Amino acid sequence: MDVVDINSLSRSVLWATLAITFVLGAVMQKTGFCTMGAVSDVFIMSSWGRLKQWFLAIGIAIMGFTLMSYFGLIDPLKSFYTGNKFLWLSSIVGSVLFGFGMVLASGCGSKTLVRIGGGNLKSIIVFMVLGLTAYMTMRGFLGVIRINTLDTFFIAFSTPQDLPSLLSGPLGMARANLHLALGLIIGFAFITYALVSKAFWTAENLIAGIGVGLAICAVWWVSGNLGYVAEDPNTLEEVFLVTNSGRMEGLSFVAPYAYSLDWLMMYSDTSKVLTVGIVAVIGMILGSAVVALFTKTFRWESFRNTEDTVNHLFGAALMGFGGVTALGCTVGQGLSGISTLALGSLLALPGFIFGAYLGMRYLQFRLAPNPCN
Repeated sequence: MDVVDINSLSRSVLWATLAITFVLGAVMQKTGFCTMGAVSDVFIMSSWGRLKQWFLAIGIAIMGFTLMSYFGLIDPLKSFYTGNKFLWLSSIVGSVLFGFGMVLASGCGSKTLVRIGGGNLKSIIVFMVLGLTAYMTMRGFLGVIRINTLDTFFIAFSTPQDLPSLLSGPLGMARANLHLALGLIIGFAFITYALVSKAFWTAENLIAGIGVGLAICAVWWVSGNLGYVAEDPNTLEEVFLVTNSGRMEGLSFVAPYAYSLDWLMMYSDTSKVLTVGIVAVIGMILGSAVVALFTKTFRWESFRNTEDTVNHLFGAALMGFGGVTALGCTVGQGLSGISTLALGSLLALPGFIFGAYLGMRYLQFRLAPNPCN
């Protein structure tokens, strides 16, 4: 394959990513899909609808990733989620901080993009602070702190850290067959939990859960199949085109914030090119904006007061640090990572929920009347 073909294929990957995330942004804007909202609905209103949307999306993502892996469309071990180093403390601390931060900032990384498309000025500030903090956590002084503290606590497995790889030896089963079995069972369990109640069977809930789950699968295919080149003519090595990590990438909205800011600020540097993550950010905003304008729900919204401003700034910073530390956000770890059945992702999922719960308790405490007055 010559360079022209590589360039053409790279453009195809980017356009496909833009199309998928455009639809995803539109679906999230129309249905109100939100992981922070899902947790708050349960704890504040005892409403499980949006949490089941999330679980339905998880189930579909797991089954889709499993089937693509089994039939050889993607290599499940090419993702950084399945590395053999299990950063257990980073996963716990990062996910809890991210969950707490997304409550203060009125939504996670994906919701922030959806809110930007709907005219929310607060979310633009969240985007910039989250992206800046994420960059500092990846390559700046916060990264040095992270690497020398939290990341020193890990377990180094002799195999990749996904469940099929860890269990295939002890169970005496071929990894591919065990992955198929575990993926279908766990995915089916999530889907069954979401669909068992007929009250959940509304068009909005089904479109949200199925749409988000399929989008996760689609991006895995685009990055891991369409963008995969077995032998780059320049390096003679395999390559996953236009990814920041150089590996197969799923949807995530923490590191791509940082890369988006870097691309915008260093645009004249020809080494800074569009990637799957950056284009996903653009697609989400555009899809949300189109739906908001079409449904006449677009409206400008700014901070209410000083405390609202502080909450959003602090929450954005926590998401930037926590998301990088946990190797992903509620979409990156809570959907894309979970679909690989990686141990770190399975640990991060309850961390997001617990962090969000702590965040809501904090806001309730702040809003409670002072008994001394």
